Amino acid sequence: MEINNGLEIHHDGDLPARSGMGSSSSFIVGLLNALYALKGKRVTKKRLALESIEIEQNLIKETVGSQDQVAAAFGGLNHIIFKENGEIDVNPITVSVRRSDELNSNLMLFYTGIIRTASDIAQSYVPDILRKEKLLYKMHDMVDDSITILHGKNSIEDFGILLNETWQAKRQLSGKVTNPIVDDFYERALKKGALGGKITGAGGGGFLLLFVPPNAQVQVRKELSELLHVPFRFDFTGSKIIAYEPHLDEFSNIDKVPDNNCAGRFGERSTI
Repeated sequence: MEINNGLEIHHDGDLPARSGMGSSSSFIVGLLNALYALKGKRVTKKRLALESIEIEQNLIKETVGSQDQVAAAFGGLNHIIFKENGEIDVNPITVSVRRSDELNSNLMLFYTGIIRTASDIAQSYVPDILRKEKLLYKMHDMVDDSITILHGKNSIEDFGILLNETWQAKRQLSGKVTNPIVDDFYERALKKGALGGKITGAGGGGFLLLFVPPNAQVQVRKELSELLHVPFRFDFTGSKIIAYEPHLDEFSNIDKVPDNNCAGRFGERSTI
């Protein structure tokens, strides 16, 4: 970024790292956005996403995907298409506010307390990924199915049933996607009324997202009482600058003026 003056950076996260919530990508997207603002530049959300992908995948060399960076930069409900030539198309899911709120009200998020590193889980997909082509195509087709459900007028519960199918498919990608503890939480939730769910992110631990009809949510919360329930709302703004005061550094040039009489200038005088 060619920033040569001193910086003081504070990072506050509402959710823990290594939990499948895209925290690393959110951090990089937010940091880039802030640094561009510091230089007086406003860049597109797409540029933020692409440069964050470059940093994570090629500079830091993490084995991570490209969806978290896009989600953090753009916000909202999107159909993200990754093309073979490297291009990324982000198409907003245009559903009514009522339908969006209906989906949101049926989703519950629980923290399992299991810490894992996404790149380690994702790396376990890679060795035999070509042998799972049929499975990947099946998961790909479910994207269109989910969009059809959101745009349709049938019960939103069809989305929960589809979510269960996607989880059953995803867990076949690698033995590290799930574990006996996660499976136990998931099965207990299903018995109390959940229709589907998944471990967020690469898998292995972190947060468990469940589709639970409102009339069953109290029972599911009681059943999973040892887990932290985290209420949430969809965000449609993506990365944004919430405070910008460009003149705070207007006195920085003072340091360039030679001044040899600086010793003790903040010392206290014993007498006046």
